[in-house]
Order: sequence, then C-alpha cells, then structure tokens
Amino acid sequence: MMKLKTFAILLFGFALLAAVATACASPTPTPPTPTPFPPATSTIIVTETSSPSIATATTEPSTTIPTVTLTSPASGSTNICADPQVNSLIDSLKTAIHNSDGPLLASLVSPSSGTDVRYLRNGTVVNYDQDHARFLFETTFEVDWGAEPGSGAAKTGSFHDVIVPDLIKVFDQAYTLHCNELKYGGASYDVNWPYDKDFYSVYFPGTAANGNMDWRTWVVGIEYVDGKPYIYSLEQFFWEP
Repeated sequence: MMKLKTFAILLFGFALLAAVATACASPTPTPPTPTPFPPATSTIIVTETSSPSIATATTEPSTTIPTVTLTSPASGSTNICADPQVNSLIDSLKTAIHNSDGPLLASLVSPSSGTDVRYLRNGTVVNYDQDHARFLFETTFEVDWGAEPGSGAAKTGSFHDVIVPDLIKVFDQAYTLHCNELKYGGASYDVNWPYDKDFYSVYFPGTAANGNMDWRTWVVGIEYVDGKPYIYSLEQFFWEP
C-alpha cells in the first residue's frame, strides 16, 4: 500500500514537471501574412491651352495680345471689301446696339470663335459666345475692363453700361467705314490691330471745336463661317492723354 502511494506521488510529480516545461518553452512565431501592394497606377494630367489674351465672360482679365497691323484682305477667296453682306452686318450691329436687341446681336457673333470685346486697347478682352451675347443688354455681370488712360482708375461695369455707350458715340456720328484699314486720328500710342484677320474700321474723325481730339474708332473683326460674315472682335481706339 505504501509503495503504491509513493508511485502515485512520483507519477504526479513527473506530470507536473512536464506541464511546466511545456508552458515555459518559447512558442514558434507565426510569420505575418504579407500585405499586397496596390497595383501601380499612372496619373495623366491634361492641360487645356487657350489664347493667353482672352478671358471668358466669367473669368479674370487676361494678358495683352501681340499686335499685327493688317493692311490687305485675309479672307482667301472672299473679298470682304466688296461683299455687301459685310455692310449689312455692320448695319445690323448698329441696329442691335441702338435697340438693345440681344437676339439680333447674338446672330452676329461668330459661331466658330465667339466675339472678343475690348474696351481699352491694352485692357481686358472678354469673349462672348452667341448664348451669352443674347443677354448682354440685360445682364448686370461686371467686368474690370482695365485702367482708364490718364486717371488710372479701373473701368468696371457691364457690357450694357460700358461698351454700348461708346459704340453709340460712333454710330450716332458721321462715321466712315474703312476695309482692312486701321483708321484713326491723332494718337499718343502705336495703333495696331492685334489679329491677322479681316476687319472694318468704324471711324469718327472728331470735331474741329475739340481739335479733333474726340476722334473714336471701333474696329469690327469679321470672319466667314459657311460663307456668311460674322463678328469675331470688337475693339475701341481713341485719343489718350
């Protein structure tokens, strides 16, 4: 009986030692599952380039266009100077301005390039497409057209408040039309047309009472789309102090 009891104690001791030895042994670390890298991707940056001198009707002013004076027709087979459609186009512009006729004005805007409008020779250029031109006599959208000569004050206002009155100053006078000739009076600066394309000068020579210093020219840039003339630009020149 004593031997059996002793044997049981020894068996229990061996079992206890085996359990302790197993618990104290360093476990074999399991390597972590590698995280796969995402597939490589390439980024494509598309840059849209446009004329550096032209702003849209909802953007900031742009830089000045390099100047080129054009003295001969540039319409290829179409002689703009002999085309009666062009006189009708300018007459329609005059009518649209006098009557604040947006739909008529829109119909004169080039469907290909829109119409660039510049109040000052070195000022902001704003491009209006036909959709925007339709509402130019109604919209109150203001543009900073540039610094007034002499005072340097910013000329700010809508098309209707700034451009229309100065167009009327020419159209309500005894003006003359000059095809592909930049006609102007006395100027303190180089007068240049900034496009290598056809145009007409709508020129008022001024009055003797003011020493003809009140001369004013609106240049109407004209291009053909499907055989029909449209306005691609309107730009003003006048005497500057």
